[in-house]
Amino acid sequence: MTDDVRLRRGRGALGFSFFVQGVAFALLVTRIPAIQDRYGISDGLLPAFLAAVPVLAGASSVATEHLVKRVAPSVVLRWAQPLVLLSLLGVGAGGQMWHVAVALGAFGLSVGALDASMNMLGVSLQRAYGRSIMLGFHAAYSLGGILGASAAWAGAHWQLNLFVSYLPAVVVLLPLALLGSRRYVDGTGPDGTGLGGAADKGLGAGGFKLLLPLCLVMACAYIGDSTVANWSAKYLQDVLGSSEQMATVPYNVYMVTTLVGRAVGDLGVRRFGAAAVVRAGTLVAAAGFAVVAAAPGAWVGMLGFTLLGIGLCVIVPQTFAAAGRLFPGASDTAVARLNIFNYVGFLIGSPLVGAVGDAWSYRGAMLVPMALVLVTLFQARSFGSEPARYGVRHERRAGDRAVDVGRGGNEV
Repeated sequence: MTDDVRLRRGRGALGFSFFVQGVAFALLVTRIPAIQDRYGISDGLLPAFLAAVPVLAGASSVATEHLVKRVAPSVVLRWAQPLVLLSLLGVGAGGQMWHVAVALGAFGLSVGALDASMNMLGVSLQRAYGRSIMLGFHAAYSLGGILGASAAWAGAHWQLNLFVSYLPAVVVLLPLALLGSRRYVDGTGPDGTGLGGAADKGLGAGGFKLLLPLCLVMACAYIGDSTVANWSAKYLQDVLGSSEQMATVPYNVYMVTTLVGRAVGDLGVRRFGAAAVVRAGTLVAAAGFAVVAAAPGAWVGMLGFTLLGIGLCVIVPQTFAAAGRLFPGASDTAVARLNIFNYVGFLIGSPLVGAVGDAWSYRGAMLVPMALVLVTLFQARSFGSEPARYGVRHERRAGDRAVDVGRGGNEV
């Protein structure tokens, strides 16, 4: 098998893994009210259950950083994804509160390893390809999220219990994920050396300090994302006076625009460079929050959430990609540490907006994630100024100097 065929198959298999994760996560979060009702979880106790998942996922991401020094990220992903699906099924299969506590704990631990290893493989595959492909993987995740949310809506509409609602997805996706895992590729650098598993050298002294700007960007992006996920429906209904049915629309619109933006985003990165695309996305996202905050009615508010999807969708994938370019010999470690701030932003975002909304106003609360997202503009240098080319042979032009992002932090 030629390297090109191997890479294409690995890219397809990894894209499917992102898709499966999107389905699983959407099936979980969109049925939280049903989970609460099934297990009798009080409103006071629910936040503790929900917070436990990202906390455990963050701890698992840290553990994955050390695990991939002994085994390749593809091995971690091969076993983490089935565990995510089985733990999702466990959430729907139990009958007592401790059952769901164990299942959600297993989901958090496995999803942390899954997120870290998926993005490790994405970063190393992008480096092997020599051009931006990271946004395409996250587009597959968005597509999975849309289909998972649609399946959850169907389950709620037909009043299916959680186990019956989750079972078809697990039965179909689990064997396909295991089959696809045989084609994962850990990736190689331009010099042909491996970038994953035991080859990862760690960040070294001072490395984490260089990674901190990207960690800040990641946290701020997920604060924005969690604001949309947790507050869009309530905001549209309670602040902008929409109907209950219409209040369910903004998140779906957000997910669709996220899918579209990510599907075409790699072309923009190849043409204009990652920093330019991230700057543009940041400004569009900030404009989206401003429109939401000032909206006179529901339709203008939906326009704001549409802008948020277009803007925020490019930031997270390019942050992972930038970490891989900043630390070409330690990309696995960089991605694992960066992934922790995914969960930090998720934990901070919803309570922060709620606290500001209660203390001041929910219109004013929307200005908080807007200001935090704008922090990305001051860190854009970390994404580099050149188009995201890696200097591999098929990307070079005769007589032109290749951009080798492995030579330092200024050439990402």
